[in-house]
Amino acid sequence: MRFDAVTLFPEMFDAILDHGITRRALDRGLYRFKSWNPRDFTDDPHRTVDDRPYGGGPGMLMQAEPLDRALNAVQQDLASEGLTPWVVHFSPRGRPLTHQRVMALKDAALNQNQALVLLCGRYEGIDERLLQRRVDEEISLGDFVLSGGELPALALMDALIRQLPGALNDADSAVEDSFANGLLDCPHYTRPEVWQGEAVPDVLKSGNHAAIVQWRLQQSLAITAAHRPDLLAMRGLSKQEQDLLAAHPGAAQKKAVQGQ
Repeated sequence: MRFDAVTLFPEMFDAILDHGITRRALDRGLYRFKSWNPRDFTDDPHRTVDDRPYGGGPGMLMQAEPLDRALNAVQQDLASEGLTPWVVHFSPRGRPLTHQRVMALKDAALNQNQALVLLCGRYEGIDERLLQRRVDEEISLGDFVLSGGELPALALMDALIRQLPGALNDADSAVEDSFANGLLDCPHYTRPEVWQGEAVPDVLKSGNHAAIVQWRLQQSLAITAAHRPDLLAMRGLSKQEQDLLAAHPGAAQKKAVQGQ
């Protein structure tokens, strides 16, 4: 898989390239990364990439021409490898990023020779004409504003890279992540067996694999119902899952409170 970032701050991507799982995946050749600075595609001595917005208002806007030239260079470089660019712009008006969209982007990269081009805006934004002409998709991390597109780009890269075959030492880790099956993850415990008077649940020490699987599913259902009931509504529950959720101690407590 290949990532190309159009950014004024390429050094920010060292957080992905130099650390942890994403560094190991890079060393294993599972993905490649290249950055493109719009300042390298300007003509003036000051390498200007921004200007005041028409109509007035605070701040500056990124100009269309340097970004357009940078994207042309990316496209040409990708074409030499037989890759097709998919340009993603990070914006509050974009669709919220989901696990399902991450998986779709991964599949397109692995099966359709698609390279992900991450267009990272700065200042007050980017000239709308450039966005309309060159962007394939807009993505949002949530209903809040960041100083630029680099942090969302890093988040998307991390989410994608961990899904690449061979990125994780244990492939089951990705399968059991939150959202992978439409639910939030269950609680996890490690040594010591008792910490500050609280013990690890007995079922996890029982060695009964089937009981552990059922307990973890029940916990995931209960946590999702408590924190993200919208996920349950979208996913739907089987009869077994409905019974497990109804049998969770938290569900009984909730009914007792509602009945008071």
